[in-house]
Amino acid sequence: MSHHNHPLDSEAAPWTAGPPRQGGLVLTVLCTAAFMATLDVFIVNVAFAAIARDLHGSFADVSWILNGYAIAYAALLVPLGRLADRYGRKAGFLVGVGLFSAAGAACAASASLGMLIGFRIAQAIGAAALTPTSLGLLLGATAPQDRARAVRIWAASGALAAALGPVLGGLLVQASWQWVFLVNIPVGVIALVATARYVPDSRDPAVGRLPDVPGAIVLAAAVGALTLSLVKGPDWGWGSANSILSFAVALVGVGIFVYRMGHHPAPIVEPALLRVRAFAWSNVTSLLFSLAFGASLLSILLWMQDVWHYSALQTGLAVAPGPLMVPLLAALSQRIAHRVPAGAIAAAGSFLFGLGNAVLATVITPEPHYLNGLLPAWLIMGAGVGLTQPTIVSAATADLPPARHATGSAVVMMDRQIGTSLGVSLLVAILGVVSSSPDVLAAYQRAWWAVAIVAFISTVAAFGMTPPRRSAPVERPLATPGRDASSASTNAVSGTSAAYGAATSPGLSDRVVEGR
Repeated sequence: MSHHNHPLDSEAAPWTAGPPRQGGLVLTVLCTAAFMATLDVFIVNVAFAAIARDLHGSFADVSWILNGYAIAYAALLVPLGRLADRYGRKAGFLVGVGLFSAAGAACAASASLGMLIGFRIAQAIGAAALTPTSLGLLLGATAPQDRARAVRIWAASGALAAALGPVLGGLLVQASWQWVFLVNIPVGVIALVATARYVPDSRDPAVGRLPDVPGAIVLAAAVGALTLSLVKGPDWGWGSANSILSFAVALVGVGIFVYRMGHHPAPIVEPALLRVRAFAWSNVTSLLFSLAFGASLLSILLWMQDVWHYSALQTGLAVAPGPLMVPLLAALSQRIAHRVPAGAIAAAGSFLFGLGNAVLATVITPEPHYLNGLLPAWLIMGAGVGLTQPTIVSAATADLPPARHATGSAVVMMDRQIGTSLGVSLLVAILGVVSSSPDVLAAYQRAWWAVAIVAFISTVAAFGMTPPRRSAPVERPLATPGRDASSASTNAVSGTSAAYGAATSPGLSDRVVEGR
C-alpha cells in the first residue's frame, strides 16, 4: 500500500526552529525531563502503601493518587501537544516542567488525601505538557544526521527511569513518602534554567485550529465516572443509585466524546484513523493490555508490602527484574519483526503476561517465597511487556501516512493511561476490604485470574494488529513531521505505570525521525 495520496495524509508544514545545536547539553536537559516524568510514576507506585498508612485513606480512596494522574494525563496529552505546536514548544515545555515540579512540592506538603490527589492531577497536567514538547524541541535543536541517535538516547532515558524507579523509590520511602515527590524538584529547577538559556524554540505555523479541549475534558469526566463506579461499587452496591448514576455519566460522556470526534474540526482522535485496521486493533490491544498491567503491577507491590511485610526498599529491589526483561525481549521482537507478523508478536507477549499472572495465582502463598514463587512469574510478565508494548506502538503507525505517525502514537499512549486507570479500579473492586489471611489470599488470587483473563482477551485482539499486507517503506526527510511533530515523543517515551515498554523498542526511534 502506498502512502501517496493517502486520505489521512496532508501537506506537511515547515518545521520552524532555532539554529541546530549539536552539543550534548540540549540532549541532556531534555532527556532529564523525560527521565523525571517517568521516574515519578514508578516511585509513587512503590510509595502507595506508605501513603495509605500515613494519610489513613481506604484502598479505594488512595487509588485516586494513581487514577487521577492517569486520567488527566490521558485526556490532555494530545491537546496540550497541539497547543504547544501552535504557540511554541519551548513555552509549553517550560510551563510543563514548572507545573510538574511545583505540584510535586505541593504533593509533599499535602496534609490530607484530597489535597494530595488534587496536586497529583496538577502534576499530570504538567507531564502532559512536557512529554510531547521535549522530543519536538530535541529534534529541532539537533542536526539532521544526529537525530536518530538523539532520539534513541532520549527514549532510553525513559527505560532507565523505569528500571531505577522502584529501587530509588524504595530508598526514598525508607525515609518518608514525601521524598518521592521532593526528589524531582532540584532536577526540575535545573531543567528550567538550562532550557530557558540553551534550548532553541520551535513551532508549527500550519496549526491554525485549536484542539478540542472541551472534548478532552468530557473524555476525562467519562473515564473518571467509570473509574468512580468501579472503585466505589463494592461500598455503594453495584445496583445502588450512585453506581447507576456513575455508569450513566460515563456512558453519556463517551457518547458526547464520539459525537465531537465526528464534528469538531480538530478532534482529539480523527475518525479516519480508526478506519485503519492495524491502528484500530492496536488501540484495542493497548487498552486491554494496559488494564491488565496496571492491575497486576499494583497488586504485586501491595502483596509484597501488606502480606509479606516487605519494606519499601525490599519491594523496589524485588520489582526491578521485571523492567530489566523489557529491553531484552524488545530487542528480540525487533530482530524477528521482518519474519513474524506484528500481531503474532504482540499476541505472544499478551499470552506470556496472562500466563505469568496465572502462575502467580497458582503458586503464591502468604509465606514469603520470592525466588521460587513470585520472581519466575514476574519475569514471565516482564518478557510479555517487552514483546507487547513496543510492538503495539510500531504496529499502530505501520499503515498510517508519515504525517500521522505522531498523532497515532499519541492516541495509543492515551489509551494506555485510560487502561491503567481502569486496571487499578478493577483491582480495587476485586480486592474490596479483606482482613484475615485466607481472605487476602483468595482476593488476590481472584485479581490475578481476572488479570490473566483480560490478558488472554488482549492476546486474541492482538492478531488484528497485523496489516492485511506490508506497506513499502516510505523514505521521507525529517523536514516533514507536520503538525504532529511535538507529539512524536509518544513513539518512544514511557509514560505512567504501564508505559515503560515503549521506551525500549530498538529501531522505533529511527522510524520517528525518518517518518517510516
